[in-house]
Amino acid sequence: MAQKIQIIAVAGAGTMGLGIAQVCAVAGYKTLLFDINPDMLSKAKSAITKSLQSQVDKGKMLAENKDLALSKITFTTELNDLVADLVIEAIVEKLEVKHQFFNNVAAINNPETILASNTSSIPITQIAAKIPFPERVLGIHFFNPAPIMKLVEIISGVQTNLQIAEDCKELISSMGKTCVMAKDAPGFIVNRVARHFYVEGLKTLEEQVASFEDIDALLESSGFKMGPFRLMDLIGVDTNFSVTSSMYQLFHYDGKFRPNRIQQQKVDAGLHGKKSGKGFYSYE
Repeated sequence: MAQKIQIIAVAGAGTMGLGIAQVCAVAGYKTLLFDINPDMLSKAKSAITKSLQSQVDKGKMLAENKDLALSKITFTTELNDLVADLVIEAIVEKLEVKHQFFNNVAAINNPETILASNTSSIPITQIAAKIPFPERVLGIHFFNPAPIMKLVEIISGVQTNLQIAEDCKELISSMGKTCVMAKDAPGFIVNRVARHFYVEGLKTLEEQVASFEDIDALLESSGFKMGPFRLMDLIGVDTNFSVTSSMYQLFHYDGKFRPNRIQQQKVDAGLHGKKSGKGFYSYE
């Protein structure tokens, strides 16, 4: 499969999209990074360049390999440029937007082009349902930051061709990632298990058992690399809240997945975490 794939398109130049594009380019694939916002593409190019240079400075990458990886990436605002063997979307977590994007991409590609979503929680079966040849639609869920995190979930919807899922596992594994196969359940594996890390942390804060700083410090001293509040800030408070809200609905409003109003207030105030300069912590 890795030999058959020559061009990979990534849609969405946010934190996840640019990270996925970097992974693909470093692995030697011609990579198209698409976003409708040219400013996002400019920021993505700077972020990828900075990330690769950091690897060079640490002696983990040769300077010539950094230049080679950068030469593999084409930055574009033109949807019609997304003619590829594999398309991975990392756009907004709204089902109707994903349907529109994939249908537009399907119209300019052949039926063999694999269409993958990096969604954190939207069922792959729902995404595939309104896309031509739904058997070639699956989830390829990277974790943030994509160049560093080894784990990738490969998710099969009800109609996904299982051979395509296996081929994608082989492809992503060849990029140095550890792949796990998941069925199409709400939150898949990681977000389902980890949801309570955030929800219970927020509930503990809401009940004034401890400050968010102390909750983080306790969990980090217990072996977690980041506490729930520091991790929410890194992921994006808004993104994390959106995933919780989606899972709450998908689990038919099971109380254990109920979103927290403290997090809702942060989102309403535009305090989205590290990317906005302030979330639970200040980064200004």
